[in-house]
Amino acid sequence: MGVFSSDGRSRAERRAEAKALKAKAKLEAKFESKDRRKAAKATRKAEHKLRGKELKVEQKTAKKAAKATRKASKAQVKVAQAEAKTVAAKAKAAADAKPYSPASVRRYLTVGRLVAPIVAPVVYRAAVAARARFSSMQAERVGVAPDVLRQFSGHGASLAARIATARTSLDKVAAQDTTADAKAFVDAIGKRLDNLAIAVDAAEAMAAGQRRTAHRAIEDELGAIDADILARLGVRS
Repeated sequence: MGVFSSDGRSRAERRAEAKALKAKAKLEAKFESKDRRKAAKATRKAEHKLRGKELKVEQKTAKKAAKATRKASKAQVKVAQAEAKTVAAKAKAAADAKPYSPASVRRYLTVGRLVAPIVAPVVYRAAVAARARFSSMQAERVGVAPDVLRQFSGHGASLAARIATARTSLDKVAAQDTTADAKAFVDAIGKRLDNLAIAVDAAEAMAAGQRRTAHRAIEDELGAIDADILARLGVRS
């Protein structure tokens, strides 16, 4: 009676069956995780393609805006130059009549004061606007906020910004779910992000080819982490 159960199976058979079920569940979970990463990779590829199209439109718009700004700046410069020529002509006539007089010196200085306030602000505003627009487009391309991207520099600035953004999302997970399981998840993802941050810093000293390879690996890992965080929040790709 002790060797066989009531359904006619031995304890060894039931243990073997339980072990097989456990192995099956583990295999299914592995395939599900693989499918999830594959789906996330496909989603990222589609998003990158869409961002590329959007970037082309934005670059075209920015180019037109820059062209219009340059045109307006040239017109303003021409007006300023015409005014400066008029003032210079008057100053020259006065100087010819009375060389090196205080009035002549003041007139020449006036020419500089007329041109500088018009040209310098226009050039400065155009440079600042172009730099801000480029930063914004670069941030949109990697999926982070422009303010976050501006906090980092170097070849891996965009990856460092993505790591910082992932940390922010992870903090939200920790605040939303305080269970032991959630804490373990947050700790595990946090360690992965720490390792990726170290990898980004290390890649800065690599040769260009090695750095590109390292950045691709880091980007793939970040994609997997983003997918895991989204899944934790109940968002399925």
